[in-house]
Amino acid sequence: MGRRSDWTGTSCPTARGADVLGEPWTLLLLRDAHAGVTRFEQFREHLGIADNVLSARLARMVETGLFTRVPYRDGGRTRAEYRLTPAGADTLPILHAIAAWGDAHTSSPAASEPMRLVHTACGHSTRPGESCDHCGAEIERSGLRLVESWLHHFDLPLAEPVG
Repeated sequence: MGRRSDWTGTSCPTARGADVLGEPWTLLLLRDAHAGVTRFEQFREHLGIADNVLSARLARMVETGLFTRVPYRDGGRTRAEYRLTPAGADTLPILHAIAAWGDAHTSSPAASEPMRLVHTACGHSTRPGESCDHCGAEIERSGLRLVESWLHHFDLPLAEPVG
C-alpha cells in the first residue's frame, strides 16, 4: 500500500509529525524499540509482520531519523540492529499518551494491565517528563523501566538512544 499523503513540505508541525509517525506499524516498532528490541527477527516475532512490510518500515524509519542501523556479526554474516536515535527516543511521551488514550477509550478483548513507566528509584509509576510524579525526583531515561504485560511481557529498562 502506497503512502496516503506527503506532508513533508508543509509548515504545519502536526502534519509533518503525522507524515513520519502516522503509519500504525511505525508506532508498534517504536514501542518495541523503547523496550529494547533491536533485531529484525525480534520485531517480526513480536509483531507478526510480513518480512517485506517490516523491511520497508525499518528502512523508512532509518530514512526519517527515528532509527539508526548498526551492523553486527552473526556467525559469518553481517546483519543490522535498529537502534533508537534521539528523535526516536523523543517519541516516548507520544506512545505513552496513545497507550493511555487507548486504555481509557477502547476495550480490550482480555483483562490487561496498562502500559506503565516505572521510576526505578522509587518503584512507582510516572509519566515521561523531567521529574517523577510520585517522589518528585529528577529522572533520566536510564532511571525508567517500561512495563507492558499484555503482549510481550516487557518489564525492562528503557533502551538508550544512539547518537
